[in-house]
Amino acid sequence: MMTIRQTAVSFAAFLALASPALGQSSRSLGPSTGSVRIEQVQAGFIASGEAGGGTLRFRGRSYPITVGGLGIGSIGASRTVASGSVYGLRNVSDFAGAYVQLKEGWAVGDQGRGTVWLRNDKGVTLNLATRRQGLQLSLGADGVLIGFKR
Repeated sequence: MMTIRQTAVSFAAFLALASPALGQSSRSLGPSTGSVRIEQVQAGFIASGEAGGGTLRFRGRSYPITVGGLGIGSIGASRTVASGSVYGLRNVSDFAGAYVQLKEGWAVGDQGRGTVWLRNDKGVTLNLATRRQGLQLSLGADGVLIGFKR
């Protein structure tokens, strides 16, 4: 079992790695190279989990995707629909992989909203606006795996 101190140190290191994505603005990322829509279910009590899928639109084509992840900084449960822009995508194969996600948002009934930034090691960044339904408060970071449906 990890101690509280080990957990705090691990989380601080995670946020340090993730901070470049948080500091970005869509202007500094250049033009959008695609768009994405994701639907997922999230649940958590400090630690959180999420699973779902969606669609990547890139160079006039649609690609079905899967999304799953684990994180910290969430209490409650919600269904989330997120959509937004993709930046830095040069090849469709660069989209799949592990992302760091920084999130903030809330949900009470069907009135929830939030913002999510995700970035992978290939320089692909997602800036998503979220709509949530349920009862949840989120402020934290996650590791997210995005893949293509087969």
